[in-house]
Amino acid sequence: MNTEPFEQYESEVRSYCRNFPTVFVSAKGSIQKDETGREYIDFFCGSGALNYGHNNPYIKRKVVEYLENDGVLHALDMYTAPKRDFIEYFEQNVIRARGFDYKIQFVGPTGTNAVEAALKLARKVKKRQNVFALMGAFHGMTLGSLALTTNADSRAGAGVPLNNVTHVPAPYMFPGLDTVEYMERLITDDHSGVEKPAAIILETTQADGGIYVLPTEWLQRVRALCDKHDILMIVDDVQVGCGRTGWFFSFERAGITPDIVAMSKSIGGYGMPFAITLLKPELDLWKPGEHNGTFRGYQLSLVAAKAGLEYMLNEHVEDAVREREQIVAKFMREEIEMIDSRIATRGIGLLWGVDFGAFEGDVAKAVITEAFKNGLIVERVGRRDSVVKVMPELKVPLETLEKGLKILAQSIRNVVSSL
Repeated sequence: MNTEPFEQYESEVRSYCRNFPTVFVSAKGSIQKDETGREYIDFFCGSGALNYGHNNPYIKRKVVEYLENDGVLHALDMYTAPKRDFIEYFEQNVIRARGFDYKIQFVGPTGTNAVEAALKLARKVKKRQNVFALMGAFHGMTLGSLALTTNADSRAGAGVPLNNVTHVPAPYMFPGLDTVEYMERLITDDHSGVEKPAAIILETTQADGGIYVLPTEWLQRVRALCDKHDILMIVDDVQVGCGRTGWFFSFERAGITPDIVAMSKSIGGYGMPFAITLLKPELDLWKPGEHNGTFRGYQLSLVAAKAGLEYMLNEHVEDAVREREQIVAKFMREEIEMIDSRIATRGIGLLWGVDFGAFEGDVAKAVITEAFKNGLIVERVGRRDSVVKVMPELKVPLETLEKGLKILAQSIRNVVSSL
């Protein structure tokens, strides 16, 4: 297998390929195939960009038809039929159908673009510079988003100070600390030394932070805190949105309405680059062109995105996730945690983590390497990269789900038994 061009000419910044040293050539549903013809079950899902699986046939047909009819592919932010179709379908069948009222801002094609727009808008509206973010957060790699992100290695790559963010402990970090009360003290105490924020930004489930599901009551209290002190609540649904947690919007389980929502990854439907920022209408204080990007609202992504929404609703994907959640939760509890008392598992929907933080050495790395040898693609996240992240296609066939989980369990047994 020839990997020399990558190793010789591609930048050393490449990362995922180092964990999966093969050349992939095709993919369908939950299965990827490499140049040798070997198949792998994909429990990585493009880090959340492929919620509906590889080459979903429904979405694929819509994309191919649009290409065959010579549809407009690039239009900046001009009016086009695909944009109109997406806006109308998303607003009527998803946003307003769930009782929300958001305008849609088309930003650059990745999640960090959606977060950058959210930050700029919050600071513009509230005329304050500071933002509260949580420890364990990952919000992107451009400078504004990176200032929110807490991973030390990622932050070190900035090369400049990362300012105007106050990081507060996530609710799981210190059991005896009421982190909402802590934030209120920072806001109200004239000796806290902390500027009142324009916004509080969070992921309702920290994914790259180690798979931590933030409690429903805690999310509701943060919403109330924001209302009390005239602070905007931003939810980053880039990775955990689009049905991943069992609800299309991850915050629906808490019965809250954020002021701004950042979305990307699977909103593109087919793995297409696409990102949007949702904002309450009264916050839409942008001047024309004040935030833009050459590839905002790429037309083929809009086609795939609308098809992805149709598939999500027509195929009852949220129900499918909740059904599979019970299977994964039971397997984690009865098969994986039983391997060793030091193993912890946690998750929601089809986003689960197997935590090896109590072990000495890089056990999670050994597990994902062993799993790959056995035909399963999983990644690792969290502090010291000690958590194996399990993230299947949302309608993964039950037999494939079971097979992948069994490969994971056996890989863990193989690694732990050799320690």
